[in-house]
Amino acid sequence: MKENQNKTNELDGVRISPHFKLNEFLNLKKYPENIPTMQVVANLTYGCHLLLEPARQIVGPIIINSGFRNETVNRRVGGVKNSQHLLGQAADIRPQDPAQFQRLVEFLKANALTDQLLTAKTWLHLSWNPFAQPRHYIRLGYYG
Repeated sequence: MKENQNKTNELDGVRISPHFKLNEFLNLKKYPENIPTMQVVANLTYGCHLLLEPARQIVGPIIINSGFRNETVNRRVGGVKNSQHLLGQAADIRPQDPAQFQRLVEFLKANALTDQLLTAKTWLHLSWNPFAQPRHYIRLGYYG
């Protein structure tokens, strides 16, 4: 437990892009064991720079509801076994200003680097893949 606390302290405040910190994607207060590998950090950094930062320029601040999940956390939250969250290649997000939600969806729909976009009423699941051609799989209203 103390080792996890030390890791949590090390990761606190680590910036992976101009407007996003690594700990926003980890939820270490609730899941202190959710420590990413360097590859996961690289994958999250890729998503921030190529999708989230450009989206933030369009809609303003973006809130990360969920980002990286290790296998234990993914099981606890009911994530699918092959979730891109496990790789640091996905985030569930929402704009800070709810009035900007549709604008965020439209921006991500049009972005060629979007691998997957699944929407709910007030949040969306976004994924990216630094190692493959994006599928550009879009399902509006996917989460009832």
